[in-house]
Amino acid sequence: MSELSKRAAPEAGRLGRIIDRGGYVFAAGIVLAACILLLEVFLRYVFNSPTLWAHETTTFLCGLAFLYGGLFSVSRNSHIRVVLIYDAIGPRAKRWLNVAISILSLIASGFFAFACWIMVTKSYWTPAGAFRMETSGSAWNPPTPALVKGFLFLILIAMAIQFLILAINYLRAPADRALETDA
Repeated sequence: MSELSKRAAPEAGRLGRIIDRGGYVFAAGIVLAACILLLEVFLRYVFNSPTLWAHETTTFLCGLAFLYGGLFSVSRNSHIRVVLIYDAIGPRAKRWLNVAISILSLIASGFFAFACWIMVTKSYWTPAGAFRMETSGSAWNPPTPALVKGFLFLILIAMAIQFLILAINYLRAPADRALETDA
């Protein structure tokens, strides 16, 4: 097993390992956004020639990274949980609580994906049914709002699938042992 695949929770399965590896792409996007901002500062204050695209591009790259971060934390089982009760219970109860949390999160992700689909259809198609991506309305006017909404939809679907995998694997785990990913 490679060093990269050891970071995802064992219960996250193959999808979790893929998501974990994908995190490096989005981390590189944040670095690229920082480089673009440095270039923008240089062009603006040294050459007095700012760009039209720098701020929207960096916002887009960072937005994608933050959206992916939610899926990334699910694959690592590092999402926020109230540990007051969780830490006070035994391994069997933790197992069932992990199953319940995963199922509830699966349902929530499914509802959010449905709501997001409604938003995506409005940002990709006109009311008459013609394909037209929503744009930012700025001087550059890229279709980043539509792209972010589409990406969010895909992330929510992947998150729902990841929670399903977690629920199944928590159910399959031995009931008498504490899970390795408990924090």
